Amino acid sequence: MSVGVTALPVDGDPIAALRAVAFYLERERAETYRVRAYRTAAERLAELGPDEVASRAAAGTLTDLKGVGKKTAAVVTDVVAGRTPETLAELESRHTEPVAGGIALRELLRGDCHTHSMWSDGGSDILEMARTARDLGHSWMVLTDHSENLTVANGLSPDRRRRQFDVIAEVNEELAPFRLLRGIEVDILEDGSIDAPDDLLSELDLVVASVHSKLRSPSEEMTARMVCGVSHPLVDVLGHCTGRLVTGGRGTRPPSTFDAEAVFDACLENGVAVEINSRPERLDPPRDLLRQALEAGCEFVVDTDAHAPGQLDWQPYGCERAVECEVPADKVVNTRSADDLLAWRTRL
Repeated sequence: MSVGVTALPVDGDPIAALRAVAFYLERERAETYRVRAYRTAAERLAELGPDEVASRAAAGTLTDLKGVGKKTAAVVTDVVAGRTPETLAELESRHTEPVAGGIALRELLRGDCHTHSMWSDGGSDILEMARTARDLGHSWMVLTDHSENLTVANGLSPDRRRRQFDVIAEVNEELAPFRLLRGIEVDILEDGSIDAPDDLLSELDLVVASVHSKLRSPSEEMTARMVCGVSHPLVDVLGHCTGRLVTGGRGTRPPSTFDAEAVFDACLENGVAVEINSRPERLDPPRDLLRQALEAGCEFVVDTDAHAPGQLDWQPYGCERAVECEVPADKVVNTRSADDLLAWRTRL
C-alpha cells in the first residue's frame, strides 16, 4: 500500500473486515470498548472455519456466538454476501489522509522501534501487530514489550521473554520477508540501573530504556538516573524522555526536569538514539528539547509506542515534529533496513 493513504486489505474476508474496523477506530482514538467489540468478534470467528462463518451469516445465527453482537454480525453478513459493510465504508471514507504531516519523512521509514503486544499491556496478539505493520508499508518492526519491573503493565520476566522468542520466530516464518525483531522496553530504575539482566539484553535486537516512575524527582536526581541509564552498554534508545502527558484518558502530566545537555551528551557519547514518541498524548520530547538533542548531535528514532494495531499508523505525528525541528532523515535510524539497524546497534 502507499504510505499516507490508509486502507487495510479485506479481500472478501469477514474476519479481516472486523479487524479493519477495529484498526480505524484505534487510529482515531475511539473508546476502548468499541474497539474491543470488533476484535473480540474477530477472535471468536477465527476459531471457526470459513464455511461455518458463511452458513451462520446466511442463517442469521452469528449472534448466538458469545462475543458476536448485532453490529459485528452485520459486518460479517455484508462481507459474506459480497457487500461492503456500511460501518467499514464510513470509516474508510474518514481515513483517506495521514493523521499528521511529515509524510516525506514517513515515506522513508522502514520500521518502528517501539511497540507492545498483549503479552504486556498491549491489546492485540503479536501476529496481528506485525501483520498490520507490514500492511502499513514497513519491512520490519521491533516488539518491545515491557520488562519485569513494570508490573502495572504486566512486564515480562526473562523466562516469559524467551518464550516470546518462539512466537516471534513463528511470525517471521509466516510473514517473511517482513521481519519482526526481538526487543524490550526496560525501566531505568531510581539508581540508574536497568531492570533486565545483561545476558537477556544481549539476546535482543534492540533495547529501549525509559523512566516510568518517580517522574517528579528533583532535576539532579533525574539527570543522574538518566545519564546512568543511557550509559549502559546494551541500551540503544532513550524512550519518551520527559514522561509528559499532554492529553488523553490518563489526564495530563508535566515533563520531568533534568539537565538536557548532560543527558543528550551522554546519549551521543554512548551511541543511544533519542526517541521521538508519536503517541498523541505524549509527543515527547517537546520541540525545545528535540532541537537541543539535534544540536547535541544525537540520532533519533520516530516510534509509535503502539499498544494496538491502529496506533501503528500514528508515526506521522512524530514525523511532523521531526520535520518542524529540521531533523535530517539520515539522523533517523528507522529509515534504515533491518540489517542496517542491527549493524547500527553493534557499531560501538
